[in-house]
Amino acid sequence: MSKTQTLKSGAAYIRVSTDKQEELSPDAQRRLIIDYAKKNGILLSDKDIFVENGISGKKADKRPMFQQMIALAKSKEHPYDVILVWKFSRFARNQDESILYKSLLRKKNIDVVSISEPIIDGPFGSLIERIIEWMDEYYSINLSSEVRRGMTEKALRGGYQATAPLGYDSHLGEVPTINEQEAQIVRRIFQEYNAGSDFSTIARGLNDSGLRTRRGNPFELRVVKYILRNPFYIGKIRWNRAKHSSYVENDPEDIIIVDGQHAPLISEEMFNAVNDRIDREFRPVRRKGICHSKHWLCGVLKCGFCGTNLVYVEDKRSKSGIGNFQCYKYAKGQHRNSCSVSQLKVEENVFEVLENIIATGYVDFNYSASATDTAGSQLPFLQKELANLEKKEQRIKAAYIDGIDTLEEYKANKRLIEKDRGQIQEKIDALSSPAIVDTAALQKKMLLRCRNVYDILKSGADTEKKASAIRSICESITFDKENMSFEYVFYLG
Repeated sequence: MSKTQTLKSGAAYIRVSTDKQEELSPDAQRRLIIDYAKKNGILLSDKDIFVENGISGKKADKRPMFQQMIALAKSKEHPYDVILVWKFSRFARNQDESILYKSLLRKKNIDVVSISEPIIDGPFGSLIERIIEWMDEYYSINLSSEVRRGMTEKALRGGYQATAPLGYDSHLGEVPTINEQEAQIVRRIFQEYNAGSDFSTIARGLNDSGLRTRRGNPFELRVVKYILRNPFYIGKIRWNRAKHSSYVENDPEDIIIVDGQHAPLISEEMFNAVNDRIDREFRPVRRKGICHSKHWLCGVLKCGFCGTNLVYVEDKRSKSGIGNFQCYKYAKGQHRNSCSVSQLKVEENVFEVLENIIATGYVDFNYSASATDTAGSQLPFLQKELANLEKKEQRIKAAYIDGIDTLEEYKANKRLIEKDRGQIQEKIDALSSPAIVDTAALQKKMLLRCRNVYDILKSGADTEKKASAIRSICESITFDKENMSFEYVFYLG
């Protein structure tokens, strides 16, 4: 070290990626960084060396050691003058994040130095550093694209590239085989749902039987639904169903479903019948499951004064056990208007309305496209992506104002953000726009469904089957106590 050289305090960040790229091991990176520090008058202790193994550099918030290092660097104590990395790609592979964190550090007079990519001072050095960042991000994007392309080709050839679901045993490089003990659970789930039970009832029954998921967790609604939706059980392979970062389902045309080589557990006929029921049943967010229903109209019958559910109260004094419906808010004293109506009156009205529909051949209903459920889950994530783009735009603007980016770089980054914003907005508009439908065909389908529901309600079916039936065509029935009338909202899912 030269006598005129000033001692600096430093930190080191070492990262090994998840992908199979050519890179130095953590020990090799550590050795080279320590040698560089000694030669350049940088004080570097073991506690200031932050190491992460098998972690991608795409997202900084997924790297705890990186976040810990940045937090220390920004603290009032100002413990570091420089952060050493083997290559800039170890610091970040996402240019937006690289610019953001380097800008934050430079405001604290902390430099990020690549020991294998020396950068000269001045504007030309900044340009070289930016080019290196661009190349690192391009490498990451291109690598992901190549991996995706290879996995897509394998999927289209019927290859297995993930652990088989409950009911099967996975074998490295071989076709999954049926695990009979687990297969009985899967068959039970399909059979019970096909018989009229809902997701919650099935999950509760499995848990009461002492059964657990493969990971040893209790069954729950979403696990049951995932199993019922999985085409693996009819001998198919599905790939690219959802984005790993958000678990939002991809567009149907982007999902790959091909014939597999494994034996099916469920017949296509049952699988289609089960999924047809899932598609057609309307499930408002706050509607209670069928398993909670004392009467098949619970969750459907509404109060005409406040819009809340009418609860069923059995008349224990009556030998017939016939009860009444009453607004639960009225029962709790939250409003003074009673909305009480007898069970028999409501049932008679439901039968009368359905008989009139069948006789006239017409019913007024709302059409709910099959993509509605997916849209409802995708829209919040797409809106979040738009909000993230706003934050990115603010960051690149700040980088330009602070002199980190040139005007040309700022304009180029803004064009990329506008392109992404346009693509996301197109998806939002597509999910929000109404579908073009054949009204006559839907009317015919709705009438057929009304006839089937009427037959079930008139039969000796249990409460769950009747509740499932009425919910498949009716979103709500609102009772107007003052006029002693009922308002129906029918739908076709």
